[in-house]
Amino acid sequence: MVSDAQFGWSGTIGKVTLGATGADGGTRRVSYRIGGGTTLPFLEKDTPSPLIAFEVCDAPRFWSPIVRNYCGDLVNNLAEWTKTADSTYGADLIRLHLNSTRQRDFSDMPAVGKTVETVLAASSLPLIIEGSNEPKIDSEVFQRCGESGQGERLLLGTAEAGHYRSIAAAALAYHHALIAQSPIDVNLAKQLNILLKEIGVPHDQVIIDPYTGALGYGFEYSYSAMERIRFAALKGDTDLAMPIICSAVDSLNIKEVREADPAFQDEIAVSWEFYTGIAAAAAGAEIICVRHPKTIGLLRQAFAGMRTRAAPAGVP
Repeated sequence: MVSDAQFGWSGTIGKVTLGATGADGGTRRVSYRIGGGTTLPFLEKDTPSPLIAFEVCDAPRFWSPIVRNYCGDLVNNLAEWTKTADSTYGADLIRLHLNSTRQRDFSDMPAVGKTVETVLAASSLPLIIEGSNEPKIDSEVFQRCGESGQGERLLLGTAEAGHYRSIAAAALAYHHALIAQSPIDVNLAKQLNILLKEIGVPHDQVIIDPYTGALGYGFEYSYSAMERIRFAALKGDTDLAMPIICSAVDSLNIKEVREADPAFQDEIAVSWEFYTGIAAAAAGAEIICVRHPKTIGLLRQAFAGMRTRAAPAGVP
């Protein structure tokens, strides 16, 4: 019999709560407590499947034309797009990208709060928000996001080594979790988590994003970083013992997809996104983010199969 102790694993992945139900003072119909693993993914049948987040945005002209063509007019109605992601596509979470805030000279801060409120009203799933990456407006953007989602236990993104204080302030003030992203480097991931801890963000409000390249475009480095993060956590490094989120969406923008035969482009795009997502899950990601609706069902089916075929505890 092989045990985790024989691998030198004594650590546990910390747990992070996303979404607040009525019992917790929120309005979400479900709340997820992710993390808690004590071994590598899919080695045991009772290992939870990764959650699947479907990504929407408030400025679809910046979105992949493949997704725009598939979803049609839905992309021009954020509320209906979000509702469909929940009721029809079958997502576990919604991830809202505030693309509008990434335009030059953006200043319509009241619109940020209204957009967040629109998405929260359209779906009762837990919400991830990807806000501004412009330091000049970060503070107010995240303030608006945090305030509009107060009580809902949002996941705010993204904190990076160069700018993390604004998002950390919003997460602490309104009791949300945040995404800590580092550029495919274990040491940098740990350093950022330590910086967040030093300004008061507890580990149970942090989810790691090691950055995910597409298959064939650097994903092997992402996979290696995720594995090393998970190994370190299981060996007791508490500064890396957080759940992991990965976005497979870069796969929709690579040359092999962009220049594919139009007759097969949709199928090819889904395949690239799916295989990137499934590999990220095998490396240890607890949340996989996608943009093509057809990817969701394929991932869910694959996760179910991987759990069914997982070895019983103790079997090498």
